[in-house]
Amino acid sequence: MTRIIAGGAGSIPLEVPDAGTRPTSERVRESLIGALESAGAIAGSAVLDLYAGSGALGLECLSRGATSADLVEKAPKAAAVATRNARRVAKAMDGVMALVHRSSSHAFLRGTSQRFDLVFLDPPYDLPDAELTETLALVAGVLSADADVVIERATRSGEPTLPPGLRWKRSRRHGDTTIWWARPEPAGESDQPLPASQSA
Repeated sequence: MTRIIAGGAGSIPLEVPDAGTRPTSERVRESLIGALESAGAIAGSAVLDLYAGSGALGLECLSRGATSADLVEKAPKAAAVATRNARRVAKAMDGVMALVHRSSSHAFLRGTSQRFDLVFLDPPYDLPDAELTETLALVAGVLSADADVVIERATRSGEPTLPPGLRWKRSRRHGDTTIWWARPEPAGESDQPLPASQSA
């Protein structure tokens, strides 16, 4: 079991799928969400949580004032867990309900017409880099102008490859995990080197 850390649904317990997913540790989630909240990236935002697992990242944002949260998870058991967690949070939030999509990330991204302000990608660590880059290329097409894209990967995997349309913003290492931040690339600007990684 894990929990919502803060906000309207703070301390609400969340289920974690038995197998097949790799939940973000509470320490990393608290650091990440705290940084996003301090940057004003959560309140009023439309959040997309890809490879959602339990849905903890998207639901944490909903608890802290996001307008909406779409949780995308293709594994049936994990999607069922995310749905139960979304209902728990909705009960604490007077009916504010995340939408759970039992779908692959690629299928969802190709089919949605929505624009998102904050996108999380926490794929399995063994996901090939080329597949992650393909997902990011689809993500680039569903972003608002000032969106943030947050990628969680094993530190040993190294820097993900960004497709055209995205540029690096920062990275932060948390031991075996590194969080990479990207944003839409303004038209006419070329990609810039990633700022030096920080350790937590």
